[in-house]
Amino acid sequence: MSTVRELAVKALTRIGRDARPKEEIESLGAGLDARDRAFLVELVYGSLRHRITLEWMLARFLDHPGDLPEETRMNLLVGMYQLIHLRVPDRAAVNEAVEMEDGLKGLVNAVLRNAIRQKDTILAEIANMERGLAAGRTSGEEQFMAASITTSHPLWLVRRWISRLGLDDALALMRANNEIPPLALRVNTLKASRDEVLESLSSMDIDAKPSKRSPYGIILGGTLPFSELKSLTGLVMAQDEAAQLVCSMLGLSKGERVLDACAAPGGKAAHMAELTGDSGEVLAVEMDSRRADTLRENISRMGYKSVKVMNADITAMDKAGHEPFDAVLVDAPCSSLGVVRRNPDIKGRRQESDLALHAARQLSILSASAQFVRPGGRLLYCTCSTEPEEGEQVVEKFLRRRSDFYIIDDAPVPGGGLSGGVFRSWPHQDGMDGFFAIRMDRRK
Repeated sequence: MSTVRELAVKALTRIGRDARPKEEIESLGAGLDARDRAFLVELVYGSLRHRITLEWMLARFLDHPGDLPEETRMNLLVGMYQLIHLRVPDRAAVNEAVEMEDGLKGLVNAVLRNAIRQKDTILAEIANMERGLAAGRTSGEEQFMAASITTSHPLWLVRRWISRLGLDDALALMRANNEIPPLALRVNTLKASRDEVLESLSSMDIDAKPSKRSPYGIILGGTLPFSELKSLTGLVMAQDEAAQLVCSMLGLSKGERVLDACAAPGGKAAHMAELTGDSGEVLAVEMDSRRADTLRENISRMGYKSVKVMNADITAMDKAGHEPFDAVLVDAPCSSLGVVRRNPDIKGRRQESDLALHAARQLSILSASAQFVRPGGRLLYCTCSTEPEEGEQVVEKFLRRRSDFYIIDDAPVPGGGLSGGVFRSWPHQDGMDGFFAIRMDRRK
């Protein structure tokens, strides 16, 4: 049987080939007990979260790290993570890494033992960079590089955020991205109240508290996985507080007909079913067949009757086959730069050039979805991105095309927070995922 450490290296290697961390952990950790599974999560997500910093450290001891086999590079990455961030005896971390190797035992041993000898020097160098950033002693590329190394974010993103947000806000955002976020739940108010679910969690000795802004939300303490809440099946869904707030912007009423244009995995379609009393119609459209299957499973598990799942591409759907909808939601595929704290692999997957590609697709989806909105109806556009190219700029282009739509400046959001009709949340300011949303109504 593979050790947890071996499973972590295997997962990281697959993630480097475009697999997703959550799927790999579910697959590789299926036979592990709770303690070992938690250790697997720690090794995989921790290594991803701090990867840029760890690779900067490893580069001090490797002439051509890119020439190494991927498994060896991930083995070294996990080893360095253990040495720097975990309370693992140095000797144990090195020995476990060496035992995993076949032909490169000597190299792995030498690199990690050198890292142990120079650990204090390396950490002092990072601390000096942090002091330089705090004191404003750096500028330009030196500042960008120091911020990238100390916060483990890609240089292109560091440049963008510092230039746009300022140094202090950008550093706060990047540091917040490296914190382990809590699990947030949204209560299915058709079946239970939030207080009732909180009482159930308390009886299970699970630390939980109401979310600050969402009236439907619960925040769990610790690192409990959602899979441990099987007794609450049908009563809750895992959903960040920011995502819980945006559907309220539509001001839905019982019996209304709603279209969710990019619906998987189903959190917002489910919420709209609740907001319409499960008495109207929610057409949940998803282009990807596998994600559509996941969507069906989630909707079935929650027990909604008004949600119909359709495996289709919204940009190819004929509006003649559907009556116009009272409200349409477009939660468009995006860079996901607002959910880096939950998906740290995104930092290594995205390039700045991706933003323009996403924006073009988002505008196409938004334009196609708008044709299903009845006169006087509502259109909500949102993304889990921090970048204006995927938010405000997409909306500006859309409104230039469709003068029959206009922004609603006072769309209802629990706790308020709109600026010019725009909802934005930030991990470092709000304790929520980075999210953008805006409501546009169609003229009658």
